[in-house]
Amino acid sequence: MPRYETLVEATLAAPSHRPFITMWHDEDDFTTMTFGEFVRSARIRAAEFQSKGVTLGDTVILIMQQGPSLMASFVAAMLLGAVPSILAYPNFKVDPVKYRAGLSGVSKNLGARLIFLDQQFPEGLLDHVAVNDGTEIARDIGSDELAFSADLPVLVPNSNSVAFIQHSAGTTGLQKGVALSHRVVLKQLEHLEAALRLNENDRIYSWLPLYHDMGLIACFMLPLVYHLPIVMQTPANWVMRPGSMLSLISEYGCTLTWIPNFALQFLSRRVPTDDRASLDLSSLRYAINCSEPVRARSMDEFYTAYSDFGLRPDALQTSYAMAENVFAVTQSGTAEGCAPSRMWVNARLLIDQHVVIPMGNGDRDAVCLVSSGACLPGNQVRIVSIEGEDLPEGHVGEIAVKSDSLFGGYYNRPDLTASVLKEGWYWSGDLGFCLDGELYVTGRKSDLIIVGGKNIYPQDIEEIVWSHPLVHDGRAVAFGVFNSNLGTEEIIVVAEVENQDDLENAFAIERTVRNAIVAELGITVRAVYMKPPRWIVKSTAGKPARFATRQKLLSEEPGLQV
Repeated sequence: MPRYETLVEATLAAPSHRPFITMWHDEDDFTTMTFGEFVRSARIRAAEFQSKGVTLGDTVILIMQQGPSLMASFVAAMLLGAVPSILAYPNFKVDPVKYRAGLSGVSKNLGARLIFLDQQFPEGLLDHVAVNDGTEIARDIGSDELAFSADLPVLVPNSNSVAFIQHSAGTTGLQKGVALSHRVVLKQLEHLEAALRLNENDRIYSWLPLYHDMGLIACFMLPLVYHLPIVMQTPANWVMRPGSMLSLISEYGCTLTWIPNFALQFLSRRVPTDDRASLDLSSLRYAINCSEPVRARSMDEFYTAYSDFGLRPDALQTSYAMAENVFAVTQSGTAEGCAPSRMWVNARLLIDQHVVIPMGNGDRDAVCLVSSGACLPGNQVRIVSIEGEDLPEGHVGEIAVKSDSLFGGYYNRPDLTASVLKEGWYWSGDLGFCLDGELYVTGRKSDLIIVGGKNIYPQDIEEIVWSHPLVHDGRAVAFGVFNSNLGTEEIIVVAEVENQDDLENAFAIERTVRNAIVAELGITVRAVYMKPPRWIVKSTAGKPARFATRQKLLSEEPGLQV
């Protein structure tokens, strides 16, 4: 592939006849757009933005439902040399209070020239969109073809200009803007292209939201730059019909997809057996588990469910990625035909002493860990202690990252930048260890529960809880509450039942969950709260938000704080 200086140059170089976006809603409602049609749509939208005063360097906020119109609007802003930023669209799964607060804070920080909404954006939320003097709010009412000008100037920026702003979630739910230049985005994509051995026959499938780095970079920028087709559906559409993902991969012969860990279990448990009969997953080269700590149990469950339908064991791969690095830091499977590395380690020593001691998989205290792969070219990781010292292989500490696609700081937040960027290294807040040249991610530093000096990873507890048949898949949260009488934290678990009627069995579920946690991890919990469906607070990415859920429970149960 030729090397481009900017994302705009790469977009305009696409063969006009080549298919780009297939947007699927159901069997009778789907459309396919070629690159030529997409560029034309982006030019029409750019003319509309230009008529509203958008020009070189302006920030454009996009809050639109997922699809070609949103994607064309994103590229339209770049055609004018402006800086687009996609914000999460409201949906029934996101807590309204959390969404309004986040929308207000993020839009205020961006200080956009234009805020562009679709026709369905709720009127009641407009008061929570922060505007400055000169900010215009407009809705997508369908661009007039007559407004299109073939002579529309394309204000191509230089490679070091900011291409767009994506967001990284914050602890309190207020997302942090990550401004990325054309150069660093293209450098990241160059590394991905080599690691995944892209070819012109590749076709990407995605339901991932475009306001998240996994959706924006892997499933929009990558196919845009390398002129690959993509089959898409909205996140809500996928949640309602999870099996449609596998059907679309089969029907269109998709070769690449990225998914968070929880989706593997969701697909294993929520797709009826009868809906699997016609599947053919043999085209799938890589299904990459990313954005959460990867779990051996989830990957094994997915492979067991679909190995009879053409899924190869080496198709399930892993990656460690973050918005601050554009996207991927590591990638497994860079050697063709190899599944991600695994190792069985002593769970007690991992918790008590933060060290990795290999064990046999039949040993009583053994737990299986899955590698997130080796660093991509141009990327480095260090494992750092609380004191800031480098730790040797096999010791758990904070993951620090340095690369040729690393961001330069959070947008308009020098305070946050100073706390995480140190001498060219980004201190991620994630925990993990390195072994034999590969990275294993164990959890998030801010999520750790410290009980009697032991580091407890909430993900380990949550995985046990949602394995209960009456707990909704992925709907469990574990966190710590400090007990001043004991001088340490105690573990609290909140879980959603599958159906409202299941609350009648709350006591039995709680007892089973408690016993399972003790049996597998050797730790006890102070309390297990069974809640109705949709009680747990979700992030804009659709994941349970531990901090917000913790605050919600404490407001209902003030006696938890001793």
